[in-house]
Amino acid sequence: MDTELDFDTIRTIIEKNADKVESLIDSYVDKKEQLISLLQDIQSEYNYIPQDVLIKISQKLDIPLSQVFSVATFFQAFSLKPRGRHTITVCLGTACHVKGGQRLVDKMERDFGLKPGETTEDERFTLETANCLGCCALGPVVVVDGKYESQVNPEKLEKVLKNYK
Repeated sequence: MDTELDFDTIRTIIEKNADKVESLIDSYVDKKEQLISLLQDIQSEYNYIPQDVLIKISQKLDIPLSQVFSVATFFQAFSLKPRGRHTITVCLGTACHVKGGQRLVDKMERDFGLKPGETTEDERFTLETANCLGCCALGPVVVVDGKYESQVNPEKLEKVLKNYK
């Protein structure tokens, strides 16, 4: 599924929160070494880091844009694309894969048109995969907004996701 972004809506949200973003950036002007913390604060505000905010950070903190971009793309916790209200992570480590982890990813694609790394058009869900979540005996494992669900099959996944609007 090709997700089309509604850039007018995104722009409106950014403009509406511009003062807050300016204030956040200004609070880090003398703290360039805390770039990661600033990016976390921005992501908390938008649920992703808008491109024009990266440029503002670069300009206001006098940090090369390439360095700001490198930090923002190095850490998997940061996203440069709008994300869903709920993040679903499906473990595809060896144990979870053998126990049916891929079937869960396939179900997400069938039911929501989502592939790993994508967000639903209504921004309800973002789907991610992980190589291992470290709870192999409980697999397949799915994490929704930090809450671990064990021994998940396609039917259980459907029931779990009904709780997230």
